[in-house]
Amino acid sequence: MATVWVDGQVRIGEAARVPALDHGLTVGDGAFETCKVTDGRVFALSRHLRRLDRSLTLLGLSPADGEQVRDAVAQTLAATGPLALGRLRITVTAGVGPLGSERGRYPPSLVVALSEAKPWPGRIGAVTVPWVRNERSAVAGAKTTSYVENVVALRAAHEVGAHEALLANTRGLLCEGTGSNVFVLDGDRLVTPPLSSGCLAGITRELLLEWVAQEGLPVVEQDVPMSVLGSAPEVLLTSSTRDVQPVDVLDGRALRCGELSGAARDLFARRAAQEIDP
Repeated sequence: MATVWVDGQVRIGEAARVPALDHGLTVGDGAFETCKVTDGRVFALSRHLRRLDRSLTLLGLSPADGEQVRDAVAQTLAATGPLALGRLRITVTAGVGPLGSERGRYPPSLVVALSEAKPWPGRIGAVTVPWVRNERSAVAGAKTTSYVENVVALRAAHEVGAHEALLANTRGLLCEGTGSNVFVLDGDRLVTPPLSSGCLAGITRELLLEWVAQEGLPVVEQDVPMSVLGSAPEVLLTSSTRDVQPVDVLDGRALRCGELSGAARDLFARRAAQEIDP
């Protein structure tokens, strides 16, 4: 059962309510962040809040009140009690609005929700799907509440026993997963699509790129043709809930976690353990 902060109050589960005419509900007009909580502490909260503001700016909405958000997060954590592993979601919408695409004049809505999370399985599978990301979309790069494309793609992955779906962009280049960034072994280096591919600027991706640069590991941003996934020996997924995770099976083909992929995974685990808000 989730603990939810809304309208200045913390409520449990279904007792939490938002207005039926909230624009985040009627047209998906909002942005959100998902953070990992370990032992009652939120990982990389400052980076998540900065990205939230970037998403809101892309949507033409005002940045969130950072002090209010942090206070709401603290209240939600306190009401829930310590969790060994949790998923925290911070959502900001345009607030109550008309039934069309135009916005109303009401203030934005803030919702903070926290629930217990389960660790990812030790072995995971991924599949490629036929749908594409539009890297030229007006909201490319924004983490919006309009997530139904991801729901459909992930459902397709689940139907064949996989844990994640990987998507190309309109140019046939690898973009991202439904909730993850992707790294692929190319020769003696790992490559990940640049933000110009239309992928989300993932917080785990961002931190991993910073940390491997400091450690001298060969990891770069570079366009990756989708066809590369047909023969890549190693693929990593990164996200706030999974950290850095090797893919074991891609489109039915067994992959491995080699020396470089293992080093990237272990580096992230080590550095993340050293600081809660890097």
